[in-house]
Amino acid sequence: MDQVEELKKLINECDNIVFFGGAGVSTESGIPDFRSQDGLYNQKYDYPPEEILSHHFFMENPKEFFRFYLDKMNSLKYEPNITHKWLSEEEKKGKVKAIVTQNIDGLHQKAGSNIVYELHGSVLRNYCVKCHKFYDGEYVFKAKDIPYCECGGIIKPDVVLYEEGLDEDTLNGAIRAISKADMLIVAGTSLTVYPASGLINYFRGKYLVLINRDETPYDYKADLVIHDSLGNIFKNI
Repeated sequence: MDQVEELKKLINECDNIVFFGGAGVSTESGIPDFRSQDGLYNQKYDYPPEEILSHHFFMENPKEFFRFYLDKMNSLKYEPNITHKWLSEEEKKGKVKAIVTQNIDGLHQKAGSNIVYELHGSVLRNYCVKCHKFYDGEYVFKAKDIPYCECGGIIKPDVVLYEEGLDEDTLNGAIRAISKADMLIVAGTSLTVYPASGLINYFRGKYLVLINRDETPYDYKADLVIHDSLGNIFKNI
């Protein structure tokens, strides 16, 4: 049986599907995966992305942090792709119960999905470090430099930087959803970033499906492994 047909068959058998996605879900909307672009970025910046996007760097060098962040992390101009749209439709039908994502671009919500656990936060939410006033993504990305609150405090994106822990409520919600699912579709992630990749171990349901261009350390555990782009798979479903 063709792999797409096999996936359709498994989906039809399940009514509590959780989708766990990584950068590969958004790259087909045109959003670059900066992990694979370090060489390019390092020609323009004095530090590697992992250092710039760290807590200590944000605190010590906000000017350079926002030079990178405003240039590279603006996802407002991108639109949802076929995978985001398919998930939204399946949520409306009641089959997809939750999305767990490592992405911070807000494209799942833009596509219409409601139950989304954003493990690494979102560029759409930003808070003043002094008075905690909320600012949307548009306000921050319109800034020419460091975005400041009206109280004078620096506005910090609500994204999980290196050296910061995941939000406990978000993490617990993701664990609950995965542990109750009868099908877990893991897509567009190499499953090498912890603690997010450890979430797969909470799955106790019927079918584990892995869709990724490259092999992952969990391929051997899956009931169905598809090495292809997500666009190719979901346009055929």
